[in-house]
Amino acid sequence: MAAKVGFVSLGCPKALVDSEQILSRLKAAGYGFAADYAEADVVVVNTCGFITPSIEESLEAIGEALGANGRVVVTGCLGARPEVIREKYPQVIDVSGPAETERVLAAVATVAPPERDPFLDLVPPAVKLTPRHYAYLKIAEGCDHKCSFCIIPQLRGRLTSRDAADVLAEAARLAAGGTRELLVIAQDSSAYGVDLGHRESDWAGKRVRAHLSDLVRELAELVPWVRLHYVYPYPHVRELLPLMAEGKLLPYLDVPLQHASPRVLRAMRRPGGAESHLQTIREWRAAVPQLAIRSSFIVGFPGETEEDFALLLDFLEEARLDRVGVFTYSPVQGAAANELPGAVPEEVKAERKARAMELAQRLSLEKNRAKVGQVLDVILDEPTGEPGVFVGRSYADSPGIDGTVRVTSDGTVRVGEIVPVRITAADVYDLEGEVSARVPAGR
Repeated sequence: MAAKVGFVSLGCPKALVDSEQILSRLKAAGYGFAADYAEADVVVVNTCGFITPSIEESLEAIGEALGANGRVVVTGCLGARPEVIREKYPQVIDVSGPAETERVLAAVATVAPPERDPFLDLVPPAVKLTPRHYAYLKIAEGCDHKCSFCIIPQLRGRLTSRDAADVLAEAARLAAGGTRELLVIAQDSSAYGVDLGHRESDWAGKRVRAHLSDLVRELAELVPWVRLHYVYPYPHVRELLPLMAEGKLLPYLDVPLQHASPRVLRAMRRPGGAESHLQTIREWRAAVPQLAIRSSFIVGFPGETEEDFALLLDFLEEARLDRVGVFTYSPVQGAAANELPGAVPEEVKAERKARAMELAQRLSLEKNRAKVGQVLDVILDEPTGEPGVFVGRSYADSPGIDGTVRVTSDGTVRVGEIVPVRITAADVYDLEGEVSARVPAGR
């Protein structure tokens, strides 16, 4: 019997891709996978260490695995700070940082040696943790920014981009396996290829630059939907807008703005402010009126005044972003922001978050209600269990973080299809609709 590995994956989509790579290598090495701790010969916990709640969740998961199984290998972002884990759980087998796949395999093998089966060499080893029809595609690792609240460069290193041909080869394999939507991720997708000098590589008989616009154009030849995450508002993002107009890129941008007060943004070591953000958004929407913009904001950052927060609220009111996440500031061990004066009381942070979310929800409801009567292309994610009813997403919805569309059909559609849906109802985050007779253009 092949040794079985239990696996816990925590954190962001970038960590999910790391988990897929580790699981793929374990599968290729001959391991099986356990559905629960009791069946596992060893458990791997891929941790998150970005903010305090994430660290607490990771430590809790490690403790749960140790209590239920006792043989635990830890990896991931929190693993880059092994002293935090070893101090609480000295009995873990090994602790490694993000993307240290070889070390994870070696640690697993110390307690559960693999049993090679020559027939496994004939089986493609790839393991996906997402449904068949969509997949995360990591184009770069690490980050060159020095945001005062973040330690990602310490955990994952500096920006390291993949050659375009390497990315496209992976995308082609995913497409051949049924992937219809690629979610492009990196710590800073806009910076893709900067570290490579945007060098060219050979793909399908042509030379393709390691540049986001060139990459997207090629990805669009492989799958119907390409969605971008973690896009910083650099000037060259304008080059993506014509691709949206041509239907080669979903009109959706995930842009981590973090705040609108120039004073707070300077303390965060981030550029811009309300006026520059608004000007950029106006330019984008002038070129692509249907553009959906998602962003996240931190309230209660050290030194944030009521005036700073009021500026953020004014910005949200005017920007009318499509998707908004609001988080209270949480200190992270090793972050420069920990040394800043003017700590905001927890009750004030919570109150500001509630006010910002109330505004964001009102704007979201207004935007969603305006879609009633429209026909939107929707990708079907899963059946609900009711005959002819599915849960799907529009172009404005990324899985797990945005809204959904409840779709009623005549039963002839399937999961993974992209279908036209006439919207009939809306609430704060989600829509409802019926499959329309219109055929999605080019799909």
